[in-house]
Amino acid sequence: MLFQLLRVKQWYKNLLIFLPLIFSGRLFDFNLLLLSFAGFVVLCFVSSSQYIINDIIDAKKDRLHPEKKLRPISSGKISTLTALFLSFLLLITGILAALKLNILFALTVIILFQISLIYTLWLKKEVIADILTISVNFVLRAISGAFLINVSISAWLILGVFFLAFFLVSGKRFGEVSFLKDKASKIRKTLTYYSKDLTYALMLISTALLVMCYALYCFFSQHSGLFITLPFALYTILKYFSLVLKGSSIARNPETAVKDWKLLMSAFVWAALTVCIIYKEFLFSLF
Repeated sequence: MLFQLLRVKQWYKNLLIFLPLIFSGRLFDFNLLLLSFAGFVVLCFVSSSQYIINDIIDAKKDRLHPEKKLRPISSGKISTLTALFLSFLLLITGILAALKLNILFALTVIILFQISLIYTLWLKKEVIADILTISVNFVLRAISGAFLINVSISAWLILGVFFLAFFLVSGKRFGEVSFLKDKASKIRKTLTYYSKDLTYALMLISTALLVMCYALYCFFSQHSGLFITLPFALYTILKYFSLVLKGSSIARNPETAVKDWKLLMSAFVWAALTVCIIYKEFLFSLF
């Protein structure tokens, strides 16, 4: 029940903090790896705090949702007071820990929480703005990792993560509209305006932007040879796209993508090849 309240399944978003470490070529620096892991834990604490606040505010509407009605707060299994206390404890612990790690990292974490709170109270009710806000929050997770290990923030990092988030959230909106149908407007106001045509158009745009951004990065980054990963990247992105169109629950819950073995394998090969190319010199030195 506690894991459901904290939304542990959504902690995967915080793995973005490791991107600066990986692409800066410092993945095998144990101290920086440990530092990034500590930052990951902080992000998990703060994001869980926000998830709890979101669930408290949305409890009434969540009871109308066929899936969200089972959440601990909306189902009444955990009281609002208990949830609020836990949210406050997680937030304070996370921010204090962030301040111990790095001041710029802590500032980014605080901004991330504030934007998430504004999203919960207002922006989630605004069409398009809700998708853009979530995408910005993904970027903040990534650049917090750069601040933590003191590396420069690349424009590729910002654009790549933003378009990835745009792609995932557009797919989620398409999945929600397809799944909820006539109930969509009762559960979330913005879903009244997110028609299938609009969400499909957003998916097409976000997919094109994501593919183009990654393809350009492969050819213009300092890591020569990344173009080899393009077929696997394209397969992973387009496979996810096709699952969304088929009405898979993966669209509404991206964390369940690991259940599709083809998608999982292609993503794994893509990631493994990327690491091998970036760290080829280090790997060759081992043999």
